[in-house]
Order: sequence, then C-alpha cells, then structure tokens
Amino acid sequence: MSREFEMSMMGELQFFLGLQIRQTPQGTFVHQSKYMRDLLQKFEMADASPQMTPMSTATAWDADEDGKEVDQKVSVRSFSGVSEGVTPHRCQVNPEFTPEFGLWYSADSSLFLLGFSDSNHAGCRIDRKSTSGTCHFLGTSLSSVATCTCEAEYVAAASCCSQILWMLATLRDYGLTYGRIPILCDSSSAISVAKNPVLHYRTKHIDVRYHFLKDNYEKGIIDIVKVASEN
Repeated sequence: MSREFEMSMMGELQFFLGLQIRQTPQGTFVHQSKYMRDLLQKFEMADASPQMTPMSTATAWDADEDGKEVDQKVSVRSFSGVSEGVTPHRCQVNPEFTPEFGLWYSADSSLFLLGFSDSNHAGCRIDRKSTSGTCHFLGTSLSSVATCTCEAEYVAAASCCSQILWMLATLRDYGLTYGRIPILCDSSSAISVAKNPVLHYRTKHIDVRYHFLKDNYEKGIIDIVKVASEN
C-alpha cells in the first residue's frame, strides 16, 4: 500500500474508532473497556456496583403500562444514544455493561466459513413484528452480526446469504475459494422453500428480492442446513 499511497508508520494499532485492539502471536483481542469506563465516568456511574442479570430466553416483553415515566432530560437521551453500541440487551431502559468482554480472533483459526440464521416470528407482543438475526464465522472468529425487523425465517436466511456473498467476494481478493457455504437454520419450512421451487406458490407475499436465497442454493454457492433450535 505504501507504493500507492503516502503513508507513515504510527506503530502497532491499539485504538480504532473507540475499539481497543490487543495483538499477540496467538491472535487479536478487540474490546471497548476504556470507552465504557469513560462513559460511566461521564455520567457519574463509575462507582456503581456490577450486577448479574440472568434472564430466561422465554421471557416475554410487554410495555410497562403502570411503570414510572423515564426522566426525558438531555443527559438521559445522550446516555441511551451512546450506550446502544455496547449494550447486549434488547430493551435499554436500564442498560448493563460488560466492560471486560470482547471478541477474540485466534491466529490458529481455520478459514472455514459458516453462517447462522434465525427469526423470532411475530415475537414483539406490542406490534407483532418479527426480529431476524444472523451471524457469520470465519473459523472460530465472529465476522459480523446483523439484526433486523422483518417477516420471518426465510427472510432471515436471505439476509444471512447476502452477507455470506459479500464475505466470499472479499476473501476471493486474498486468493481463497470455497465450495458450498453452510447456513444453519432451525426452520424446516424456510429450508424447504429455498430448496424446492414447487413450494413458491405458497410464498407469493415474500418479496422477489429474497428469493435469491434459492438461486444461490441452486448455483451451489450456499447450502441451507437444519439445526435444532436449542443448538
């Protein structure tokens, strides 16, 4: 790159856009502990005691009709805005942080590419919207996570396929080629629609842009595989 651009060596990368990066011969650890501590200091929460907040995955969320209104001050809105990127919770009335957690990218990891796809169909008890989520691994390294509100499992799998295609194009620049990339999905019906065009008369309400999942399966680029929900 230095032959094409004017560059200067600044030493080993340690900070980037609020991320802390620690590199070792064994791999790279990416976290945001300094950012979160600075955030707690800014909002005078540095002395707050950490609390474990275990929660059942079957917990249903409803609007708290009898709850006390949140104080709509600028500081509260500011805290909610800056905390969104570092809180693992869907509901952020009382955000919790995990300052020491991060992502580990092992130097010894394989380059096996894998996608996961799931959807909580009509899971929101307030507006009955579905939340779809996908994540993608390159070996043991989490490469990307995406969550969106959309129709159902098939749309989630199409979103996962779209990200896989982008990753394949990027990895091709490094001379890496792959066979069928597995996408793990817990919906037999979504898998059936992707693999069997005869069933498409049942899915006329699904926008045509999502049917490229079926197209890429037929081209041999991806395979969509059943995985049990508990796994």
